Amino acid sequence: MGRWGVAHIFASFNNIIITITDLTGAETITQCSGGMVAKSAKDEGSPYTAMKVAQVAAEAALEKGIDHVNVRIRGQGGNKAGTPGRGAQAAIRALVRRGLRIGKIEDVTPIPHDGCRKKGGRRGRRI
Repeated sequence: MGRWGVAHIFASFNNIIITITDLTGAETITQCSGGMVAKSAKDEGSPYTAMKVAQVAAEAALEKGIDHVNVRIRGQGGNKAGTPGRGAQAAIRALVRRGLRIGKIEDVTPIPHDGCRKKGGRRGRRI
């Protein structure tokens, strides 16, 4: 039985950040973002970049002895879109392909319980 960790995947529409921690989430084992692997800023949120980010993070985790992960996906949340970005699916697939075993996948996108007011005014955004 291998060591367990938690893969925190933050997938917005412009970037992806993957942080692998121990089970408590207190100690970071490795972290990688779209800007570390993409050549240009416009590619940071793409599925291909997400795949590369996941590969880099998985390699580092395997070197440190973590071979099982629980995945926590987070979208932007708040009063923005609640769905994760395009790279979330590709990142999970790449983690599996690189040799990490996945325990459970959960969505931890923050959802406001009537917190901040949405932007756009009373009649919404007019085009």
